[in-house]
Amino acid sequence: MAAHRKPRQRSLSGNTARTAATIALAGAATATAFDGTSHAEPQLTPTQVKAKVDKLYQEAEVATEKYDGAKEKADAAEKRLNTLRDEAARKTEKLNSARDSLGYVAAAQYRSGGIDPAVQLMLSDNPERYLDGAEFADRVGHRQTAAVELVRQQLREIEQLRGAAHIELTSLKSRQAELGRQKKTINGKLDQARRLLSTLPPQQRAQVGEASGSDRASRSSTTARGALAAPGSSAARADAPNSRAAAAVSYAYQKLGSPYVWGATGPNAFDCSGLVQAAYSSAGVSLPRTTYAQINAGQRVSRSELRPGDLVFFYSGISHVGIYVGDGQMIHAPNPTAPVRLAPIDEMPFAGATRVV
Repeated sequence: MAAHRKPRQRSLSGNTARTAATIALAGAATATAFDGTSHAEPQLTPTQVKAKVDKLYQEAEVATEKYDGAKEKADAAEKRLNTLRDEAARKTEKLNSARDSLGYVAAAQYRSGGIDPAVQLMLSDNPERYLDGAEFADRVGHRQTAAVELVRQQLREIEQLRGAAHIELTSLKSRQAELGRQKKTINGKLDQARRLLSTLPPQQRAQVGEASGSDRASRSSTTARGALAAPGSSAARADAPNSRAAAAVSYAYQKLGSPYVWGATGPNAFDCSGLVQAAYSSAGVSLPRTTYAQINAGQRVSRSELRPGDLVFFYSGISHVGIYVGDGQMIHAPNPTAPVRLAPIDEMPFAGATRVV
């Protein structure tokens, strides 16, 4: 009697396995399609959008301060480069004059044939006059040697200037590349913020602060000053530690309502450190361009010691600055959604303060 064997199951391999996998995936995709399930990003609330936008603006401001610092260094490198080029041009002009003088002497020697002095003495009709001339020629020879050495020295100086100019040109190109990188970062952050805000209806955008900020920025400076400068500006100036701090505070009040523009230092638009620099420049005080340098431009003071005119800094990276005007308030250039305005110093993480005068 024949044994009944269980049929062997064939394993899936090769084309058969790939076909099975394809069918399974297609089935899963079809099921998902019929089911109508999707994985769209959840709609953010206005509060969430505001938090993301605020973070993007803060990151853009970090890049802005780096841009400002790179621009300051690029401007300095360009100035040094132009000075070196001007000096090299002046020395080259002097070198050409010295070469011309040597050329005249060489031409005269060529015309004389370079005859040996003893032979010239024997052939001379007037030996006494020749000897006088020979003594003069000897003196001319010494002057000629000095002239040649001068030319050599000028050549060395010009080569040194060209080397220094090359170094400055390399530095300038590096700074310009850094400017391009930071500009790209800034625009990218601002574009992200605008896209986030555009997902909200107009009313919710107003809640986030974009619409109200734009309205304030578009108001005339006269209206802004009339509405905002009157209440506390006189008291702030009176409480300032000295006349220069008072003048800086006065300037800041005059600029209320001016738009925020990254990289701007006035007179009609500002970024945060640009406003501070311009305010103190109006008072005759020169400050560095960036927040990182401004915080070290004077004497550090504690929060409890703040007086009008002091610089107040925010965030752990020292990326934002305002001018303290008293009563817990500052004037600052916040971000592209809002113009220069009064604000409480509590609205951002406090990082330190400096009294520059």
